[in-house]
Parts: sequence; C-alpha cells; structure tokens
Amino acid sequence: MSEFLMLSLVPMLVGILAAVICALLGNFLVLRRQSLVGDAVSHVALPGIVAAFLLTGTIAAVPMMLGAAASAIVTVALIELVRRVGRIEPGAAMGVVFTAVFALGVLVLEQSDTSTVHLDVEHALYGNLESLIWFAGATGPSALVDPAALGELPPQLGRLAVVLVVVAAFLAAAWKELFIGTFDPGFARAIGARPGLVGMALVVLVAVAAVAAFDAVGSIIVIAMFICPAAAARLMTDRLAPQLAWSVGFAVASAIVGYVAAGYGPLWLGFADSVSAAGMIATVSGLILAVACLAAPRRHGNKPQAA
Repeated sequence: MSEFLMLSLVPMLVGILAAVICALLGNFLVLRRQSLVGDAVSHVALPGIVAAFLLTGTIAAVPMMLGAAASAIVTVALIELVRRVGRIEPGAAMGVVFTAVFALGVLVLEQSDTSTVHLDVEHALYGNLESLIWFAGATGPSALVDPAALGELPPQLGRLAVVLVVVAAFLAAAWKELFIGTFDPGFARAIGARPGLVGMALVVLVAVAAVAAFDAVGSIIVIAMFICPAAAARLMTDRLAPQLAWSVGFAVASAIVGYVAAGYGPLWLGFADSVSAAGMIATVSGLILAVACLAAPRRHGNKPQAA
C-alpha cells in the first residue's frame, strides 16, 4: 500500500485529471470540426517554453506555463488571422501556422544554449509522469489525512485540479451558448448568443488545459485525449450530455488501464523494463476508439441533441 501511494497514486491521478480535462473540451472540438486545434496548441507550446527559459534562465513551472500559454494563445490568434485574411478553410490555416510555429520552436531549441537543463523535444513529447513521486506516501494510508503530507504532493496535481474546476464551471455557465453555437452558429448570432466570443473562450481554455498538462504528461496524451474519448463517445449516443459522460468514462479508463499496462504489462509478459506511461495511455485511448468504431450502436452520424 505504501509503495502504491508513493510511486503510483499521484501519476495515476494526474493522468486521470489531464485526460478528463482534455476529453470534456475535446467533445466541442470534435463537434465543431476543430480537432486539430488541440494538436496544434499542444505542440506550439514548445516555442513559448523555450522563450520563457531564455528570458528567465530557469525551468520553474510558472515561467514555463506562462510562456507556453502565451505561445498557444498567439498561435490561435494567428490561425484565425490567416483564415480570415487568406479566406481559406480552417484546416489549411491550422496546418500553415502549426507547422511554422512548431518549426520555429524546434529551431530555437536546437540553436539556444539549453544543454545544461532538461529541456528537449523528448521531454515535451512524453512529459515526466513516472517521476511524480509522493515521498510522504511512504508513511502509508495515514498520509491521505495528514495536512503536512498532502502539502508535499507534486504541484502538477493541484494545477490540473484547478483547471478541471475552471473547465467544469465554464461548461456549466456557457452550456446553452456552447450548444447552440456548436450546431447552429447563425441562429446563435441571431439571438445574441455571441458564438464567436464563446468559441474563442473555448479555444483559450484548450490552450490553458494543454499547458497545464504539458509538463506532467507531455503532448502525446494531450493530443490523444482531446480527440479519442470524444470521438468514441460520439459513436455511443446522439445526445450531448450523455456524450460528455461517455467521454469522461473513456478518459478515466484510458488513464488507469494505460498506466497499469505501462508499468506492469511488460513485466507480466516477461520483459525486464516497463514502457512509457504517456504512450501507453494514448495507445489505450486509441484502442477504445477503434472498438467504438467497430461495435458502437451509433456508427452513422446523427447530430447529438440536448439532454
């Protein structure tokens, strides 16, 4: 029990929180045909992180998150600018801006003096989920009710918990506007629901969620969780509220099964080493989507309805 609390509890909770946050927002990205926004935002955080390090000389969490958030939000604005000025479809605009900004981040990373710190593309992709050790958990179950021990929890857990509360509050407060704006933007504008403003707020929250999860789980989980649970849930029901519930269930299952399979699966099969938890969680989410594509009751697209 003590070993589980110290080594596995926090990484598993962080994986669950990151997966649920991304899944909740991912439902609206999928329904709005903006799935690539999550991919782009999670990648273009890289130049912001590098810029924050070059400006501050530290890899502390706050400067890194601020830099990544600024980069993500600027990228979203650039995508909208290219789409409107160039009058091209959103997918093409995202492809142009995403490629350019990510390439800029890699170029700056390779040319800057970051050799003395743990700041590289591999860390950006895979995160550091396995390193989130709660040393106070070694004392056993009593640590769960000990305020001093709880104060030693890795900060990534608290940040993701706060973001989840913010995302849930936004969805509850803007539910009607999100629903109408997703399925009928023209009608939403006609009744004064301001779908453009709500849509921009949604994308900003996507950026915040990606940045909050970036340090702990890397971009692999972020990309997978924005798309796979929501797409699988879309095949399970034609009602929006149950779709969100399905996506949360798939996200939690992916995080738990993926983490356990990464840590113990290779050992059960006779291999000496475990594999990346982030990669395995993303793989499990993809498998869930594949099963849903083959066996879900609603494999043909009917528009979801209100609960």
